[in-house]
Amino acid sequence: MTSPDSAAALGADAVADVVRTEYGKVVAGLIRRFGDIGLAEDSLGEAVLIALERWPQDGVPPNPAGWLTTTASRKALDHLRREKVRDEKYAEAAMLTDDTPPEATGPVTDDRLRLIFTCCHPALAEPARVALTLRLLGGLTVGEIASAFLVPETTMAQRITRAKAKIAKARIPYRVPEQQDLAERLAGVLAVLYLVYNEGYLSSSADNADRQDLADEAIRLTRAVRGISEGIGSPPEVDGLLALMLLSQARRPARFADDGTLVTLDNQDRTQWDSVLIDEGHAIVRECLRRNAPGPYQLQAAIQAVHTDALEASLTDWDQIVALYDQLMAVQPTPIVALNRAVAVAELDGPQVALAAVDGLGLTAYAPWHATRADLLGRLGRDDDARRAYAAAIATTDNPAERAWLATRRESLGGR
Repeated sequence: MTSPDSAAALGADAVADVVRTEYGKVVAGLIRRFGDIGLAEDSLGEAVLIALERWPQDGVPPNPAGWLTTTASRKALDHLRREKVRDEKYAEAAMLTDDTPPEATGPVTDDRLRLIFTCCHPALAEPARVALTLRLLGGLTVGEIASAFLVPETTMAQRITRAKAKIAKARIPYRVPEQQDLAERLAGVLAVLYLVYNEGYLSSSADNADRQDLADEAIRLTRAVRGISEGIGSPPEVDGLLALMLLSQARRPARFADDGTLVTLDNQDRTQWDSVLIDEGHAIVRECLRRNAPGPYQLQAAIQAVHTDALEASLTDWDQIVALYDQLMAVQPTPIVALNRAVAVAELDGPQVALAAVDGLGLTAYAPWHATRADLLGRLGRDDDARRAYAAAIATTDNPAERAWLATRRESLGGR
């Protein structure tokens, strides 16, 4: 017999799982119904609290996401009644009480795709677009998003609040733009999808090493964007982003050890890589090369293609990778790109040359910068400096798998 405490824990875990995996779908549907981001989030929050009370007693419903949607919809209608909004708005919302409402009309019938285009409207500043998308689509907490952006939680909360207010004040429509407006919105959408995927690939949360659901959602949405962008000639950067995600995702089965520790690329069991995703990613990269209009996502995908083409780490074509990073630096000269290029340079010119480049970047709030320095210092025999760099890396990441790997690397140096 299940004790009350264990039943409560089971119910709480079930609610947490549903919120983590279905938040974006549920909140997007509520926004479509009621046309109000704040109302959708508040109502879903109330539904989650009710679930925490009822599920331990009544059991988890067969369709948890549907249960949350129905409960949140009723709460939203209650809010509208209490606030005595305009009769026409209430009448419109009152008709939307069915659990499976028809999709809105138009060429795109994906609530989450509409949501991401709303969040990526040009009227919003780029940091706000990304933050709002991660909050609404990924269900990340404000604290998790703030950690990913390396800013205080209060700053991020203000940023998200202002973005929601801007959407309401400017009456930004909840839809995918028409073909003539799609091109100018596409770059912003791709940038956000890239960051959503990155959050799924290696989570900023202390509770999850990765977010498979978020990575899968980013890939699904990128495929959808690829489909609707055919009307404007299928820009090659859409293909590049999809290939980059697929080739990165192909390595996921080998990225974590049985104890949850991160496994770096050079130590991964490449027989575990997903050959279907690799074949699809390589085919898209070849098509991008044929079109000869390189951009940042295509170049990153090409780098991943070189990595996934090597049957063993020792067979990696580092000359080609450095050449691709040189091209990437020409179109996207950021410190992060420079850091990744330095890692490749170390394989060709040695750790001393790479360390000089890395030290010049000064990315002191970025865990991979400290980790890269630590590895290079260790290869140079500067164990004390390497230990300090690993400690700094551990202090600047909350990801449990990453912290475990960094700690193991630090311990492997010996000494205190």
